[in-house]
Amino acid sequence: SAYGVGIAGQAASGVVVKIQANSQRFLSSSFFPVHRVFYGLLVGSYAFKDWYLNGAPAELSTATGLLILAACLPIALVGLVSAMHQGKTAVSAVGIVAKKPDQFGKAMLFPAMVETYAILALLVSILAINGVPV
Repeated sequence: SAYGVGIAGQAASGVVVKIQANSQRFLSSSFFPVHRVFYGLLVGSYAFKDWYLNGAPAELSTATGLLILAACLPIALVGLVSAMHQGKTAVSAVGIVAKKPDQFGKAMLFPAMVETYAILALLVSILAINGVPV
């Protein structure tokens, strides 16, 4: 997420300074990769919801721990790769909006399409966690 936000933010800030445009349109494209942090937090907290009883962690077997790790891998790996690529598509969206401000809606479709993969990985991780025996 940090990488994706970083490269999109660099592009947006460069455009805002160079053409002295309104930064609100460019900020929205820079924030797309941030969602991976929330997806990871959601999956991580969901993965261990059943193992914290009365405020104290329950005993986990090695096999259960490995199953939880395997269930969290889809969002971890897809989140990493998609955040980097979404940052790159957000840079392209910033370029489109800088040249043609009236194409803002169309430009936001490209980073949103990359978001689809992260949402699917989030769903796969949650479904896989549900399959881990308590």
